[in-house]
Amino acid sequence: QVQLVESGGGLVQAGGSLRLSCAASGSIFRINTMDWYRQAPGKQREFVATIRGGGYTNYANSVKDRFTISRDNAKNTVYLQMDSLKPEDTAVYYCNFAIIQASGVMRTYWGQGTQVTVSS
Repeated sequence: QVQLVESGGGLVQAGGSLRLSCAASGSIFRINTMDWYRQAPGKQREFVATIRGGGYTNYANSVKDRFTISRDNAKNTVYLQMDSLKPEDTAVYYCNFAIIQASGVMRTYWGQGTQVTVSS
């Protein structure tokens, strides 16, 4: 079994910064992609950023140049550094990992979500 635990959300003023973390534990052979998504009230969940095992990154246009995704493979952890935050960044942020287990099977797992609120 695999568990993803997120941390780092909170309340911040517009223009401020937050750093989210998501750590995986359990039966893990290797983690391929590590993604961040977010869901604002009344809206669908949307892609925020991704980082592959080799370090390739990609971002949604709405967060490009403000957010930075990184990973620590030794800790099975992904980070999302969020700078110049805007009220429209307010949402529940979820991590999503594509994990290869010892059996060779790859599955995706979601974190429980962490609330980010940006006040104007």
